[in-house]
Order: sequence, then C-alpha cells, then structure tokens
Amino acid sequence: MWRWLICGVLGLGFGVGSALSISGGLFSDAKLVSGRWSTDPTVGAAAANPWLRATIARVGLLALTKEETVYFNRDVDDDGAKLVEGCTYALSGEAIPTRWWSITIYGADQMLPVNTDGASSIDATRALVAPATTWTGTLSATRPATPGPWLSSKGGGTYSLTIRLYNPQSVEKSALQALKLPSIKKISCTQTPAIGGAN
Repeated sequence: MWRWLICGVLGLGFGVGSALSISGGLFSDAKLVSGRWSTDPTVGAAAANPWLRATIARVGLLALTKEETVYFNRDVDDDGAKLVEGCTYALSGEAIPTRWWSITIYGADQMLPVNTDGASSIDATRALVAPATTWTGTLSATRPATPGPWLSSKGGGTYSLTIRLYNPQSVEKSALQALKLPSIKKISCTQTPAIGGAN
C-alpha cells in the first residue's frame, strides 16, 4: 500500500511540477529567432502542445491564429543587456511586410507598467507616417524632449516588449526569420543593467 501511495504522490508531484515549470517558461519549445526578437511558431497554431497552451493561459496572452497575428518578444537591448526602467533606449525600425503592427511594453509580471503616461504601446499608424519607410522612437521612463513615438518604461522595472504582426505577408519560418524587426539601442542609464537574455 505504501508503495502505491508513494508512486502516486511522486507521479502527481512530477506532473504538476513539470506543468508549472514549463508554463512558467523554465523549459520551452524551440524558438524562432529574428535578430534579438523571438517567437514560438506554434502560438496560434493547431500544433500548440498542452504546455504552450498552459503558458498562454497562465500569462493571459489571448493569441489569435498564426495567420492572423504573429507575436515576437524580447527583453534585451541590441547588446544583450536586460531592458530596465533606469535606462533610455533609441528605437528604430522600418516597414514590415504585414497589414499592421504594434509594440507593447510588459513588466516582469506580464502586466502593463503602472503609470499615468498613456504610452504603453506604439503602432505602425503612429510610427510610420506616409511616405516614410523608416521610423525612430524612444523607450524611457521619462517623456523625451523630442517628438516622436515613445514607450514609457516608468514602473516597468525589468521588462519585455511584444510586437504583434497582424496578417503578416508570410508565416513561413524562413520569412519570419528574415524580418527586419525594430532595434533597441541603449543610450544612457541611471542604474547598471543586468546582462542576459531571459527573465
């Protein structure tokens, strides 16, 4: 009897532990990488496994189908240093082969930073004013003096960015890897950022 009880407890513990670990991001499927941005190609696809679906449920990401929207994420600047509230970054990008795109900032808790700046996202409409094909912006905790797209990191701590590509021209792996997604160049810091690629 004790043997069956021990096996049952161990099995339950392993199952729950693995589900929590995977949904928490400690173990993940192979990522598709484009520069410093990465995505899981099965998000929004029928091939999504139970662990990925648990991750989506846990962090509250309401994923559309892969053909409708592709989600890329990053939590480091162009040099591989963590994105932190105490630093100011220069954003730059160009037209992306997709119907529309947006970039949103999320804190370590996967929620929007708590502030009153009203600058938690930017999109193609605000960044690319016709006939321009390139754009520049700022990622910082204080409003920049120069006009242009701005993402406020105030209250974000160590944070990440998500770019959503709506109705991308192609969802093939090679096409997604070839995308020229926005760069994030560190300009200055009031604190020393950590180096590394994961939260």
